[in-house]
Parts: sequence; C-alpha cells; structure tokens
Amino acid sequence: MPRPDEVDVDDLERDRRWNENARHETSTQRLDRNWSSLLQELRVVQTGVQLLTGLLLTLPFHDGFEGLRLELRIVYLVTVSCSIGATVLLIAPIGIHRLLFRRHRLDLVVTTAHWLAYAGILLLALTLSGVMVLIFGAVLDLWAGVLAGLTTGLGLVAFWLVLPLVLRIRAGPTECETAEHSPER
Repeated sequence: MPRPDEVDVDDLERDRRWNENARHETSTQRLDRNWSSLLQELRVVQTGVQLLTGLLLTLPFHDGFEGLRLELRIVYLVTVSCSIGATVLLIAPIGIHRLLFRRHRLDLVVTTAHWLAYAGILLLALTLSGVMVLIFGAVLDLWAGVLAGLTTGLGLVAFWLVLPLVLRIRAGPTECETAEHSPER
C-alpha cells in the first residue's frame, strides 16, 4: 500500500479510468454529473451566504452601531468583506457557466467552479468566525468575542476539514487506487 504522500488525491486520469470502469460513464457524462453535484452543493450554501451578507450590510444603519469599539468596527469591516467575497466566489461559477455555455468547455467550468467553491467556503468560515467575534464582543467584551471567534473557527476546521479527511482516510483507497498499486501490475 502506498504512503499518503505517494498518492495524488486529485489524479484526474485515475478518476477518469475509475468512472469508465465502475460507472460506465463517458467523460461528458462524468462532467455533467460533477457539474450537477457541484451546483447542488452551491445551492445549499448560496442562500445562507447571501442572507448573511445582506444582514451584515444593514448593521451600520442600526442604532448603536456607532457605539461599537473601534476594534469591533474593524472586525465588522473584515467580516463584511469576507462575506461579500464568499458571495462573489460562490456565485461566480454560474456566471462562468453562462459565458462558456455551448462552448463545450464544461471541463473548464467544473474545474474552475471546484476551486472557487473551496475559496468561497474558506471566506464563509472567516465570515462566521467574524460574526461570532462581533456578537460576543458587542454583548460581553472583546476578549469573549475573540474566544468565540476562535472556537467557531476551530469547530469549522474540525467539521469542514478534519472530519472529511478522517473519513477519507478511514474509507481506505478507492478501487482504482487498489488496482493501480496491486503487485499484478
């Protein structure tokens, strides 16, 4: 069995061969399935990010906002910037798809959307941590806000990164990885 550092987890050729053998799908069918799956993931997160961004954009117009400490106003600006960035990145795949529609470049759309989704989720994590700093900082004090933000960030890393990686490792190698590294080859 190969060491983890020897396995290229994003080996597109190996993925293509596995899909042909296990799913009996063509490259076009795989791209359609991947695009559909990615769209479903984006739909789950887009509405929430857009609502959160809208809410954050209204905060400066509420009574009491000007009473926030300078540090919390800076956190607010960073948080709203991350939220807008997440919104842009998570909606960008739709614009890319529209511009490349009927150009037979779904491979480019799927690959680009994949990385935009990663970046958007990272900015969403920073946004959620920033929101916790704002809430706890406004209700209690700045240090409670920092602690709440760090706790939220750690929770997000645990559930959005560590847990999926642990599940991936526990699942073991895929059928195509096992076949590629068998002694018969």
